[in-house]
Amino acid sequence: MPFAQVLKRRWKWLLVIVPVSLLVLVEGATFVYIHFIAPDPAPRPTFADVDAATASSDPGDPALTAAGAIDGTWKVGTGSKVQYRIQETLDGQANEATGEDTAVTGQMVIGGTTVSAASFSVDMKQFVTNEDERDRQFHNRIMNTSKFPTATFELSAPIDLTAIPENRVQVTVKATGKLTLHGTTNTVTFDLLARRNGARVEVNGTIPVAFSDYSINNPSGGPASVGDNGDLEFLLVLTK
Repeated sequence: MPFAQVLKRRWKWLLVIVPVSLLVLVEGATFVYIHFIAPDPAPRPTFADVDAATASSDPGDPALTAAGAIDGTWKVGTGSKVQYRIQETLDGQANEATGEDTAVTGQMVIGGTTVSAASFSVDMKQFVTNEDERDRQFHNRIMNTSKFPTATFELSAPIDLTAIPENRVQVTVKATGKLTLHGTTNTVTFDLLARRNGARVEVNGTIPVAFSDYSINNPSGGPASVGDNGDLEFLLVLTK
């Protein structure tokens, strides 16, 4: 076979083999990054987080939150946090990204078996993921936290608890309020898990967020492809 013909045939094979090899290398590198380099996504916050944090301390006298003593204003305290959770695709492989913020403030007012008012704020500049590049994207291109440094939620309808639950008994209620994120406010309704735990009242839940509803730039960038939805998760530990 003439040399030119052999070279032409081998060149055709190279045109197939090289792109395939590069694709395998990229996918392999992504697999290694997701499973061995990138930090694991944080678990969803639950009341177990509070139990673990206070396992060696006295949670307080349950009588302090008996029906007559639960009335009043409860303020956000230590152990409270907010997380975001986003499902993304990196070079065709599924990944889950999370970030955490403990700079949460606010209060809730209870009278009888009714939560009559509640308002909370989050310092968006304090969100961290332990990945510098992801944090830069979050604070600049995506959430622009220098311009919109605060996210807030304000209850817009009272919550009827029906009855004050026993100590550490969890109840599920619906909450409706105004969520302000990225400078845009929308009405949201979501499920809340609540319990009293000694001298504390604890609240746990998730608010689904559609980025387009808040004029948030789609987080997709580089090899990462993200849809239009994420979750805003929270665990609030309140004391009088």
